[in-house]
Amino acid sequence: MTDLSKKFELHIPVETDEGNAVDLLAVACDLSKQRIKQAMKNGSVWLTHDEHTSRLRRAKRQLKKGDELHFYFDETIQSEVSKTPELIADEGSYSVFFKPQGMYSQGSKWGDQCTINRWVEQEMDRPAFVVHRLDRAASGLMLIAHTKTAAAALSKLFEQRQIEKRYRARVKGIFEPPTLVLDDDIEGRKAKSLVTLLEYDQANDCSLLEVNIETGRKHQIRRHLSEAGYPIIGDRLYGQSGEETQETDESQQPDLQLVATELSFVAPDTSKRSKPVKQKENIWKTSNTKELDVSEETEPKPDAESNIAATKNYSVPNRLLAPELCKPATTESSDRIWPGQ
Repeated sequence: MTDLSKKFELHIPVETDEGNAVDLLAVACDLSKQRIKQAMKNGSVWLTHDEHTSRLRRAKRQLKKGDELHFYFDETIQSEVSKTPELIADEGSYSVFFKPQGMYSQGSKWGDQCTINRWVEQEMDRPAFVVHRLDRAASGLMLIAHTKTAAAALSKLFEQRQIEKRYRARVKGIFEPPTLVLDDDIEGRKAKSLVTLLEYDQANDCSLLEVNIETGRKHQIRRHLSEAGYPIIGDRLYGQSGEETQETDESQQPDLQLVATELSFVAPDTSKRSKPVKQKENIWKTSNTKELDVSEETEPKPDAESNIAATKNYSVPNRLLAPELCKPATTESSDRIWPGQ
């Protein structure tokens, strides 16, 4: 027996064709069967079968001799409750959602119940594939593919930099140049961000910026702005020094003032089937790992309008944005200064 702890992992070889995952895991640890079933639903149980590893969610799945169960239990992760995204547009083969702060773009081996794709799977009862990422601390627009064909097509657009992505960020102090190109490499890879001043809030000594990125490196905007001397307000990773962080109660610190506001691209033709998208990342170094267990790809009926090659433009409605992250009004104010004034 294994002592119950807040975080542990188990790897159990299946020695017979009888039994199920819940029974085997219940013998190996001190969790109740109900708790194991919930953890399984939350994506912390994996099954290796014929050298393929994927999440196991069905408690009654028949196991085979030679299979191997993997159980990653973290009490902190299991207790997390998912945020709720908001649907911006449903295009049939893909959807556009507004991801709130605190929601994950992707899961880990420890679970995925707080990810946007898992929420979409459950609430829309459709397959959901994430084709790009957004920091957990950030909010904004995300594309979710509902077929493997759409996932491949949208991923290709991102790889070829054919999707225009715009963000807004609020930084402390005045952003001196009206526009600035930041192109410092990130982890040895080329990265480019075009930053434009939208307004300067003189009363609070803050600048609202629009950022257009040509590449999508990890934490690109946060790192580029911080390195340029304009850290984003609320950025606990790149925005404050260690002393400042210690002096400020974390609960009183503002949220990250970064939001993905616009997506623009020529809609791909997703009316035809394509080969399944293969995931290269493998947690256990086996031959293949699949994040989602979708036995059949369900293709919606082709929509004549949605499949025509046309530019799609999506933007976040102001009601979902904090007032300080909304674009400045056209009228002047004594406290706010717009570029060119």
